[in-house]
Amino acid sequence: MPIRILDPGLVAQIAAGEVIERPASVVKELVENALDAGASWIEVETEGGGRRRIRVADNGSGIPMAEVPLAFARHATSKLSSSEDLFRVTTLGFRGEALAAIAAVARVTCRTRSPEEALGTELHIEGGKILAQRPIARPPGTEMVVEDLFFNTPARLKFLKGEGAERRQIDLWITRYALAYPHVHFILRHSGREIFSLPAVREPRHRLTALYGVELGDVLLEVAEEADGVRVYGWISPPGVDRPDRQELAFFVNGRWVQDRRLPAAVLQAYHTLLPGGRYPWAFLWVELPPDQVDVNVHPAKIEVRFRDPDGVFRIIQRAVHRTLRESTPVPVFQRAETFKGAPAFPAQPVSMGARDLAGAPIEESASSGLPPLRVIGQIQASYIVAEGPDGLYLLDQHAAHERVLYEALQAQRQEGPLPAQPLLEPVLIDVLPEEMSLLEENRGLLEGLGFHIEPFGPRSVRVQSVPAVLATEAILSVFQELLLDLQESRRPMEGALEARLIRSICKRAAVKAGQILSMEQMQHLVRGLERCAMPWTCPHGRPTLLRFPIGQLARQFGREE
Repeated sequence: MPIRILDPGLVAQIAAGEVIERPASVVKELVENALDAGASWIEVETEGGGRRRIRVADNGSGIPMAEVPLAFARHATSKLSSSEDLFRVTTLGFRGEALAAIAAVARVTCRTRSPEEALGTELHIEGGKILAQRPIARPPGTEMVVEDLFFNTPARLKFLKGEGAERRQIDLWITRYALAYPHVHFILRHSGREIFSLPAVREPRHRLTALYGVELGDVLLEVAEEADGVRVYGWISPPGVDRPDRQELAFFVNGRWVQDRRLPAAVLQAYHTLLPGGRYPWAFLWVELPPDQVDVNVHPAKIEVRFRDPDGVFRIIQRAVHRTLRESTPVPVFQRAETFKGAPAFPAQPVSMGARDLAGAPIEESASSGLPPLRVIGQIQASYIVAEGPDGLYLLDQHAAHERVLYEALQAQRQEGPLPAQPLLEPVLIDVLPEEMSLLEENRGLLEGLGFHIEPFGPRSVRVQSVPAVLATEAILSVFQELLLDLQESRRPMEGALEARLIRSICKRAAVKAGQILSMEQMQHLVRGLERCAMPWTCPHGRPTLLRFPIGQLARQFGREE
């Protein structure tokens, strides 16, 4: 086929496809324009999931009458004046593509008025062509009505999901911008039914509570950190308050909701060992930094950003979340309805406690703890330790608690050097597959640092000559099998992730088991060790180590006055 210049209308439709993918894209662009116009009130209405009709109205600065047609031209914007401005963007919209892209694939009515003018303007545009323009009387601000989205591109229309799915996407965008701009009153309606009306508030936390409920709002932990010109603040959930997906990991960079893979990774790394597998926290974090330190011009829809120092931003987020969890996480409270109430938080100091400590070796006393001092009362079902604290009764899972104590002890020892190894009187021979042999060879240095000394013994076997000192001999085979599985699942791990996973496997096998009877002295040593842990509330796999029964709750259960 010969090369030819495309029709301008087709060019506009192709360009629109980069910006407008679905009704939610239209809502996003129009709401961003309203926010850039300084609106303190934004109303969004949809019909048919946004395919039939979208209306976005605001009380912002409006568009001067002479500039209304120009606003729908491609690459027309009031937010950039030179190429240098692209590297210090301070507005949400700046490309000058949004209105042109919307008008190219829909029937649009724009009603707007600038406060400096006595009359407003009404403009009708269809498929990118202006049909009519006339002066009208209206208050300052802008109203955009978008109808019959993708009417002239039926192939694109077929790719849209059902009305409910498209409506949920709109809900998500409005929710995110309502969080990012708590000082703006947001109203959302679908097919005439009001979904929410969120009056302006001063504190983002109040907006969180309005959107997600008091139950979640009351337990969220506040995050605040600033370093090297980067400020991170917001709220995260404590361990035990989690979700089955990542949807509520929300990040706002200079007021813009962004979807960046590294930012959630920083949060999840801070929750390392505090959540069960397949569970994710709630996190609403704002990142503020100089505009020239972030590039928002890397995606046509402006949903991704590129940081000048991505590692630095990653570190400050991870540090901020980790510090908040370490200092503020409450002890889970046992109630019929699962909630979390605050418990006194003390400076945490991790200390070393190995398996032999349970046999009665002396442990240095310390007043610093992530828990209040506990008095051991006894053991239930040879699995749970009962203890008394100043604020109630505590029930500890002895296996999970010992896993946490061992994990922090081994992590601290590993920072100083290789873990203590225990030579075996009789080396253990284990058959392995060829690919497993290669994995063991590739990770020889890592394994030796953890106390494993393994060497080939023939083409299909290895000889285990030493293991970490905390392991019992009978646990060697099971630990080795988990070790191979961890190596197979972590061929390209994040830095330190594989070692941490291997240490968790060691702790799982080395910790006391459910059903194991402990002496009073052993229970006391275990509880003292947990008190010294930096993160005593969960085992390394994210299961809770203890529950608290408040004194007041016990009194009520027995019909006594508090």
